[in-house]
Amino acid sequence: MALGLVAVVIIIILIVVKPGSGTPTPTPKGSNSASAPAGTGSTNPADAVACDPKKVTVEATTDATSYDAGVNPVLSFTLKSLMTEPCSIAAGSDVQEYKVTSGDELIWTSKDCQTDPVAATTVLIPGVPKAGPPLTWDRTRSATDTCNTDREQVIAGGASYHLTVVLGDLTSANDRQFLLY
Repeated sequence: MALGLVAVVIIIILIVVKPGSGTPTPTPKGSNSASAPAGTGSTNPADAVACDPKKVTVEATTDATSYDAGVNPVLSFTLKSLMTEPCSIAAGSDVQEYKVTSGDELIWTSKDCQTDPVAATTVLIPGVPKAGPPLTWDRTRSATDTCNTDREQVIAGGASYHLTVVLGDLTSANDRQFLLY
């Protein structure tokens, strides 16, 4: 089951990111990202300047704040450039890490069982939020030695969890709290 989930996640990332296409990452349907306004410059990563990491924000997001039994959280992130011109940033699955914690305990990380990470670059338009690819968490604990086994389900019943997203050297300024029932 875990291997199947990893395969689905990789396929979604490949569809969304389209590595090597030379075009910006498409915005998933229903996100709050906007397309590049006319006259703001190129959205081709090869033509954009490199983003200054001090001028890019990462926000951890989930599709809800609480989840009923049997409903899996969908994790994501939003990038935003505070620069004055379009800029490119590495944003592929090779530099993305989703971390779920409870208290001080690391419960799950997308890096534990990741296979075939994909390098990709995306262009950020100043002030325009850009959603990262969604990832569904199966409510299990992860560890590198549990990739090919059934993993332990986490505690629910109103338990609180927090999502943090790391993108290369950037870490989300927030940790997104959500509850599992």
